[in-house]
Amino acid sequence: MYAEERQQAIVDEVRVAGRASVAALAEKFDVTSETVRRDLAVLERAGHLQRVHGGAVRAEVMRALGELGIDERESSQIEQKTAIGRAAIRFLPPDGGSVLFDAGTTTYRAAEATAPDRRLTLFTNSLPIAGLLAGTHPDGLHALGGRVRGLTQATVGVETVDALRRLRVTTAFLGTNGLSESHGLSTPDPDEAAVKAAMVAAAQRVVVLADSSKMDREDLSSFAGIDDVDVLITDSGIDPAFSAALSARGVEVVIA
Repeated sequence: MYAEERQQAIVDEVRVAGRASVAALAEKFDVTSETVRRDLAVLERAGHLQRVHGGAVRAEVMRALGELGIDERESSQIEQKTAIGRAAIRFLPPDGGSVLFDAGTTTYRAAEATAPDRRLTLFTNSLPIAGLLAGTHPDGLHALGGRVRGLTQATVGVETVDALRRLRVTTAFLGTNGLSESHGLSTPDPDEAAVKAAMVAAAQRVVVLADSSKMDREDLSSFAGIDDVDVLITDSGIDPAFSAALSARGVEVVIA
């Protein structure tokens, strides 16, 4: 079967059943999981379906759901996010350095793993992360002001961006909804994208924390290019070919 025939069959399968898993498709068409993931990436870019962790669903399902809130995202990929957060700790600067935590459930895990005895200056636009660090690092914590976006519990807007423009931090831990070679790092909301772009500009080192379901995906608003990323920490579900492509662009890819 040619790739085009297989991809059309995958579209038909998802259209009829509403969803399909990578494992089931690989078995049905007698190909590797990596081949199926590449097929799904092609079909997603063409608008035929929407990739989710472990497979794909009809595109209209995700359009109906819209952007997931923090509660829904917190219950997704828990083991991967915890491992990624723990792996991020090796990229903390030495005592006396400064760290910026982007809002997100994976960056929360990194903040959670930061030892209380680390003498760091910490910044965040996340209300949950600020609440967490207020208990563990009360003397070195700075919460960025701005309008609170209820869906993600992140501060956004002109006030947040202006505050970031005055900073130069050692390390920034960023989350992303999508990461692709052509569209870079992206997120659904333009206001959050503006804040994330300011975070990238404010950091000497940019460390992206994102599970493999975000890989080779694109969302509405791009906020950074691949060349802006120093380190990507993800899980073993990343397509090896995509990982190699990122490495070739100078990104250090760490599998948690």
